[in-house]
Amino acid sequence: MKATIYKGDKTFALIDKEVEPPQPNDVRIKVAYSGVCGTDVHIYHGMMDKRVDIPQTIGHEMSGTIDAIGEEVVGFAKGEKVVVRPLDDRGVKPSDKGFNHICEDLKFIGIDSPGSMQQFWNVPAFTLHKLRPETDLKLAALIEPLAVAVHDVRLSGLAASETAVVLGGGPIGLLVALVAQHTGAQVIVSEINERRIAKAQELGLTVVNPTKEDLVDYVSNKTEGKKADVVFEVAGVQPALDVMTEVAGIRGRIVMVAIHGQKKEIDLFKFFWKELKLIGARVYEREDYEKAIALVTENTLGFEQLITDVEPLSNIQQVFEKIDENPDGMKVLMDCQQ
Repeated sequence: MKATIYKGDKTFALIDKEVEPPQPNDVRIKVAYSGVCGTDVHIYHGMMDKRVDIPQTIGHEMSGTIDAIGEEVVGFAKGEKVVVRPLDDRGVKPSDKGFNHICEDLKFIGIDSPGSMQQFWNVPAFTLHKLRPETDLKLAALIEPLAVAVHDVRLSGLAASETAVVLGGGPIGLLVALVAQHTGAQVIVSEINERRIAKAQELGLTVVNPTKEDLVDYVSNKTEGKKADVVFEVAGVQPALDVMTEVAGIRGRIVMVAIHGQKKEIDLFKFFWKELKLIGARVYEREDYEKAIALVTENTLGFEQLITDVEPLSNIQQVFEKIDENPDGMKVLMDCQQ
């Protein structure tokens, strides 16, 4: 079989390796597609070299079919279409209060252990979610990031009568916006990149470029002065942190989707003055994955428009170099059987 490995120093390689039988409680998947996400790009840039066991096969956004089943696995059959929820929570403790998806000893499959950018992949059976036979496996590779968006929107408590502002129109931002709009809420995306603005508009989303139009005034005018009920901070930059407390209305909820590795400045006075709430959101739970699967199966939100390109595994080095050259793209999929 063919597999890719990250070797460090912004270098990937394609290697030949033996197809391994699944261990007890594991399932071997014939991987169809594996998406490249922001975390993978961070790995490529060497930002996670202390965490990743180099050389390592990475990747966690995927779809595929069951190829072989290990002993003690029940409820799955060869040939079934599946996706992996790449959270290994076997280190859960009572102190985690039952929130296994963010347990203290959580291991992320595809980062802390081998991932999906290979032709065949052995994973614990408890990570699998079944797909319907008619599910498009290309679209199914979007289920993992879509589950992130579903989780974010669910934690926000967004209602159909409310207004949501999404700060950042990258892949996760647009998925959050699509899920939020699917609830019936009025959704406004803030984005400065013209290509991403165009993509959001193609998806039927309302977009404001805050460098050309005052975002707070725009939202205020659209809501008769009430401003946003929910703000999703997805951009991860200081201007987004500055505006999130301004664009939120009284008792608004701000969901922190972006990952901030360093302490940032936030206007805490606005939390006091408007009784705002700040909600942290990390990865997803089982119900979020099932909701994401249902949305992909339904396929009414234009997910296919988010797939920028599909490349064979053999092109992995060029794919990451191209992403560096063109960060405006949305989602690149690796065809793991090519």
